[in-house]
Amino acid sequence: MSAEFSVPIRVYMEDTDAGGIVYYVNYLKYCERARTEFMRVMGFDKGAFFGDDLMFVVSSVEIKFHRSARLDDALLVTAQVVDVGAATMRFAQQVIRNGELLAATFVDVAAVHRTSGHPRRLPRPLRTALLAAQV
Repeated sequence: MSAEFSVPIRVYMEDTDAGGIVYYVNYLKYCERARTEFMRVMGFDKGAFFGDDLMFVVSSVEIKFHRSARLDDALLVTAQVVDVGAATMRFAQQVIRNGELLAATFVDVAAVHRTSGHPRRLPRPLRTALLAAQV
């Protein structure tokens, strides 16, 4: 798999404020969709870990807004693995419109036990795939 993954997103009315500008929290939703699709393409959809009592939680987000997306914009949202730990992964992500950077994020995701919430090691097949995709 290549180091960068992207998914197209269309801005709908529900994504915007009264002025037709994308509400800031929706950039995080777009990034979540891109990470989810990235994992799915690698063969690790969300259901793949339910039997192991494993789930993933966002532990940190850094976001820098450069420009506003607007109603009906066609966006491209990227996801790149930039670091892989024993129980964590870090993604660099961008929201782009026609080659123009709108927002840039770093998102840290941790593997935890579904019921206790305690950190868990990434499953070996997932960790191996993430390391291979790391920038």
